[in-house]
Amino acid sequence: MKLIEISNCEICQNGTKVFQNFSWSFNHGEVWLILGSNNGKKNIFIKALEESSIKKNSNLTFEFVPIENGIFSNTFTDSLEIVSLEKAASLIEQERINDESEFIEGGIDIGRTARVFISEVLSDDKSKSFELAKKLETYPEVKLCGIEKVLDRGLKYLSTGEIRRTLLCRALLSGKKLILLSDPFAGLDVDSRKLLLEFFDKIASKQGNGFPFILLSMERYTEIPSSVTHVLEFTKDEISFCGTKNEFEKILDNRKELQKKESEQKRREFLSELKSVQNEYSEIKFFNYQNFDSLVKMNNVTVRWGDNTVLDNLSWELKPLEHTLIRGPNGSGKTTLLELITGDNMQVFSNNVSIFDRRRGTGETIWELKEKMGIVSYRLHLEYRMLGGIDIEAVILSGFHDSIGLYQSRSQVEQILVKKWLNLAGFAGREKENFQNLSYGEQRAILILRAAVKCPPLLILDEPCHGLDEENRRMVLDLLEIIASTGTTTLLHVTHEVDEVLPCEKNIIQLLPGQKPMYKLINL
Repeated sequence: MKLIEISNCEICQNGTKVFQNFSWSFNHGEVWLILGSNNGKKNIFIKALEESSIKKNSNLTFEFVPIENGIFSNTFTDSLEIVSLEKAASLIEQERINDESEFIEGGIDIGRTARVFISEVLSDDKSKSFELAKKLETYPEVKLCGIEKVLDRGLKYLSTGEIRRTLLCRALLSGKKLILLSDPFAGLDVDSRKLLLEFFDKIASKQGNGFPFILLSMERYTEIPSSVTHVLEFTKDEISFCGTKNEFEKILDNRKELQKKESEQKRREFLSELKSVQNEYSEIKFFNYQNFDSLVKMNNVTVRWGDNTVLDNLSWELKPLEHTLIRGPNGSGKTTLLELITGDNMQVFSNNVSIFDRRRGTGETIWELKEKMGIVSYRLHLEYRMLGGIDIEAVILSGFHDSIGLYQSRSQVEQILVKKWLNLAGFAGREKENFQNLSYGEQRAILILRAAVKCPPLLILDEPCHGLDEENRRMVLDLLEIIASTGTTTLLHVTHEVDEVLPCEKNIIQLLPGQKPMYKLINL
């Protein structure tokens, strides 16, 4: 039985053809994985699928148009729910826009809780949904997603894994017949991944029997649920594979062998170009890491939120060129630890924390600290997504001035330097493109260039490859390794991905929530 049939169709955007001769079908009993690069046509296909499933009798921005006896049929009209990084980011953006802390006694507006957010899909009757919300702990979907303990927490305060599982739970309870999960494993710790993999396989085995059908969309082929049977892969402007998972894995083996041979040559070229960038422009203010005995030093640092202890008696020192990995489960305090360093957590002043050989709270300004740092984080990404109307060049140039947005004139020397970085990263000639028009992964890649452009003594990377496709992820990891090898910048790196740990990262901070002590320092 065909659930979706697309045969000999064009995909059009506002009436203009952007993909031709497209054919694909989704049959009962199949579990499809949709792969594609950030700058490819996968996202256009998903947008067309979303609009054709959600909108009815309306003007579509993206649509499938049959040609020459073509067919388009979709049994999921008005019954598709998408769970994605974009949806999560938009949700948090909206919560921040609606924040009324400045008007509330005590100064804290937690916004909608996960309980309220999920209950919104339970009934159109607000009073009824309010009553149902009280019983959410009893719902099997809530237990399946493992969010019982965060139901009464504000959405703004949920970790990456928690907000993703909350969106999944809401989608399951929405009554929609088709759920498309877009990069569901990005940014999740080992336990959350295991939970989500089990969730996916359970739903996939029951799809159509009281449970929704599932489509999985990912930027790269990693940790694929065992229930996946077929793969549809987009490579830029074309479909590069459509068939069974077993056939696709044979092709992947051949690709990896070729990529391995090309990797070393690319690394040598990157290193040569990057060194020329650093040496060519003396007008740019680059800091020398040798000016500091230590970049970060913490003595018995404790951070609490109410009764919840996030960090407890943490003592640790980061010396120049001791590239360090921070790891731990979602909600273990990794982002809190980074925010103590970047100045985004005010509890730094009640603790013994020194940054660049100077104790916090002794007169230094936040700008004096941040001019020596490059930062990539989910919070920073949200800030730039909310700006609007800023081009790629301006985003990277703002890294010289540590601002969210660019408020200085564009010097010719800085513009030349930005072009060199864009060339290094595969964005040559795109400096005037609008940042908002880029895919989520491309935006993250540009923010990494923003952080690295001034070659700071300390480069702070909070899940830097979050949302990147395989091509951009590999480029970013190679670039970070090369930056580390130049001997000018120290990396402080958070990731859950085992294959994203860089060879240069010989020092590890392992956070252990609920244990005593709550951390362990490891030197490889």
